[in-house]
Amino acid sequence: MPYIPDHLDQGLSVLFIGFNPSIRSGETGHHYANPRNNFWRILYNSGLTPRLYDPTEDQDLLKLGYGFTNIVSRPTKGIDDISRAEYAEGRDILRAKLEYYHPRIACFVGKGVYTEYCKRSKAEWGFQSNPFVQEIQEFVAPSSSGLVRMPMGEIIAIYKQLADYIQVDE
Repeated sequence: MPYIPDHLDQGLSVLFIGFNPSIRSGETGHHYANPRNNFWRILYNSGLTPRLYDPTEDQDLLKLGYGFTNIVSRPTKGIDDISRAEYAEGRDILRAKLEYYHPRIACFVGKGVYTEYCKRSKAEWGFQSNPFVQEIQEFVAPSSSGLVRMPMGEIIAIYKQLADYIQVDE
């Protein structure tokens, strides 16, 4: 299955970083394309986007200063299908992307993505102290997967912290 292209640019406001694309995303070539994934609804309901975007419009978010990548680029059914070697390679590739593109905020879509990236055993929601790449703020947000059992209101509230920060910082 083909990999999904990253949407990257220099100096993004936020680079959203997922585990890896779903099979549906691999089939369509767009980020967060699984209809059970809440990513696009979360962005809209938290105030990060002015309207509800469709996964086919993922490249259009570059105009808003938002980009997309994953720690592992290979589409799979789930994170259990990702090997330790893929995480290790992905960690190095992701760090190089962050250092090159230098977004203001790296938003990890899921605690597991963040802990895999920085090799820390745990993380709290929101902004992290001691960023892995200096001068890039790290923000940990809940996964948008439909499998997450956290109430949607709580998920949106965490993403709203990011939206509020961006609005104040501009």
